[in-house]
Amino acid sequence: MSKFTILLLCLVTLFLCKKSFSDQNDGVPRFQSPLLVKRDQRTPVVATEFGEISAVQIGDGYHIQFITLEPNALLLPILLHSDMVFFVHTGSGILNWIDEDKEKTLELRRGDVFRLRSGTVFYVHSNLERDEVPEKLRVYAIFDVGKCLNDPCLGAYSSVRDLLLGFDEKTLRSAFAVPEEILGRIRDAAKPPLITNAMPRNRTQGSEEEETWQSRLVKLFVRVEDVTDHLAMKPVVNKKKKKSKAYNVFEADPDFENVNGKSIVVDKKDMKALKGSSVGVYMVNLTKGSILGPHWNPSACEISIVLRGKGMIRVVNHPSPQSNSNSESERFMVEEGDVFVVPQFHPMAQMSFENSSFVFMGFSTSAKPNHPQFLVGESSVLKVFDRKVLATSFNVRKQTIKRLLGAQKEGVMLECVSCAEVELSRLVKEIEERKRREEEEIERRRKEEEEARRREEERRREEEAAKRQEEERRRREEEETERRRKEEEEARKREEERKREEEEAKKREEERRKHEEEEEEARKREEERKREERRKHEEEEEEARKREEERKREEEMAKRQEEEMKRREKEAEEARKREEEREKEEEMAKRREEERQRKEKEEVERKRREEQERKKREEQRESEEEAAKRAEEERRRREEEEEKRKPPPQPQPPTTE
Repeated sequence: MSKFTILLLCLVTLFLCKKSFSDQNDGVPRFQSPLLVKRDQRTPVVATEFGEISAVQIGDGYHIQFITLEPNALLLPILLHSDMVFFVHTGSGILNWIDEDKEKTLELRRGDVFRLRSGTVFYVHSNLERDEVPEKLRVYAIFDVGKCLNDPCLGAYSSVRDLLLGFDEKTLRSAFAVPEEILGRIRDAAKPPLITNAMPRNRTQGSEEEETWQSRLVKLFVRVEDVTDHLAMKPVVNKKKKKSKAYNVFEADPDFENVNGKSIVVDKKDMKALKGSSVGVYMVNLTKGSILGPHWNPSACEISIVLRGKGMIRVVNHPSPQSNSNSESERFMVEEGDVFVVPQFHPMAQMSFENSSFVFMGFSTSAKPNHPQFLVGESSVLKVFDRKVLATSFNVRKQTIKRLLGAQKEGVMLECVSCAEVELSRLVKEIEERKRREEEEIERRRKEEEEARRREEERRREEEAAKRQEEERRRREEEETERRRKEEEEARKREEERKREEEEAKKREEERRKHEEEEEEARKREEERKREERRKHEEEEEEARKREEERKREEEMAKRQEEEMKRREKEAEEARKREEEREKEEEMAKRREEERQRKEKEEVERKRREEQERKKREEQRESEEEAAKRAEEERRRREEEEEKRKPPPQPQPPTTE
C-alpha cells in the first residue's frame, strides 16, 4: 500500500472521529441526532451590537427564533406573516402592536407567554430604567409557517420600512400629503438594522411640516395619542388604556409538583389568546437526580428549549413497517440553549444529573388540552388494561405484570439517582462502539478497496499485456507493410534512375558530339590564329629588330603552347573513350586554353606597354642628354663671356727683400 493511500485513510478516520466526538463538554462527546439542534447550530438572522436573532427550522411547518435585546434596545416594527407564540426567558420590556385597528401595549416580564396573530404589526423595546441591574431581554418565539400560501414563502415577518418603501413615490406622496423632498429623504436614508438602540428622549427640533408627516407615519402603524413619546422611542404605557395581560408561568400554579420537580402546561383554557392557535406552551423543572417518567404525547409534537442545566433525553423510535427489526432509539445529552424535538406518539423520558437541576420549556403543536400518556406510576396507562391481556402481550405471567405495575407508587416525576449518568455512560459506550464499528467498516472498506484495486491492477496489467501484444502484432504488420512499400518504392526509384541515366547518357552523347564539333571548330580557329600570330610576329620582327629576344621568347612560348596543344589533343583523343572524364578534362582544357589565351594577350599587352615605356624612357633619356648638352654648351658660353669681360691682369712690381 502506498504512503498516499495510508495518509488518505488516516484523514478519513480522523474526520469520522471528529464527527462523533467533536466539541467535548466536561468530558462528554457531542452526539448528533436528527431530533437535536445544538445552540451553536442555530442559523443567524440578525446580529448587531444592540441584539441578535437566531433561528431553528423544525420540519416544514414550524420556525423558532431566539430574540435577544440589550437593555434599551429596540426591535423595529415588523409585520407578522404567521401566528407567533412566544415565551420571555429573561429581562423585561414593552410590546406594542395593533389589534383590530387599535394600539395595544404589553409589559413583558420573565416567564410571560403571549400570542400575536398573523397580520399584526408590532415592535419591542427592552427596559433600561426599570431594573436595578438591567438584564438582556430574551424572547423565544415559534411561528406557524405551515399555512404559508405564497411560493416562495415570505418568511415569518417583514420589516415595515420595506413594506412602506415598496410603493412608488407618487402613491406615498398622495397618501401622506407630504412634499417630494420628505419622501426622498426617507428613501435615501440608510436602512437601519432590525435591532437598534432606542432614540434619546430629547429630540432635535424639526419643522412643523416634518412633525406632521412623522405623526402620520407613526399613526399608520401604531395608533397612539402621544405621538411625541413614540417618536422619541420611549416605552410609554398608557395608564388609562386597558392593558393586555400575558400568562406568566412563574405566577401560575403548576399542574404537577413533587420533590422531584414540577411542570406547567399553558393551553387555550389557561390563556384566551391561544384560542384558534395551533401552539401550546409548557415548562418542566426537574430537581437533581430526577426523571420525567416515560410517556408519549398522543396529540402533539413537542419542541423543547433548555433554559438551565443539563439533561439526558431518551426517545423510543417505532419499528419500521418495511423492516423486521426495530429502529434504534435516540439517546442524547442537552444543555442550556439546545433545542430538541419529540415527535407525536414517540415515548420519551427526560432525566437530570445529580449535580444540577434540569429546566426546559417548549412548544407543543396543539393548543388543545393535552393528556400525556405515562407508562409508569400511579397514572400509568398500562393499569387501564386487563392484566391477562398485558401478560399475553409481554408473554409473561400475570403475577409478573402485577409486580411490574404495583412497585412504583409515585407518578409523573420520579426519583432516578444516576439515571442520567448511566444514560450518558451508555451514550459514550454507544459512541465508542459506533466509532469501533465505523473503524471496522473503514478497515473492511479499505481491504475491499485494496482487493478491488489489486484486481483492477491485475486486470489492467492483463489488458496492458494484451494491448502490448496487439500493438506488437500491428507494429510487425505495419513494419512488413512499410518494408514492402519501401522495396516497391526502391524498385520504382531504381527504374526511374535507370531511365534517367539512359536519358542522361543520351544527352551526354549528344553533348559529346556537339563538343567534338565545337573542338574541331576551335582547332581550326586556333590554326588560323596561329598563322595570324606567325604573320604578326614576322611583321614585328621586320619592323622592330630591337625586340628580337622578346620575339624568340614568344616563339619559344608558342612552341611550348603548340606542344601543349598537341598533348591536349592527344589526351582529348584518349578521353573520348572515357566519356565522363573526357568531358571534364575537355572543359578544363578549354578553360586552360582560354586562360592561356588571356595570359598571352596579357603578356603581349604587357610587352607592348614595356616597349612603349622603354621607348618613352629612351626618348626621355635622349631628351635629358640633349638638355644636358645644351646646358653644358650654355655654361661654356657663359664662362667664355665671363672670361672676355674680365680685365687683363696688371703687372706686379718687384718686391725688395
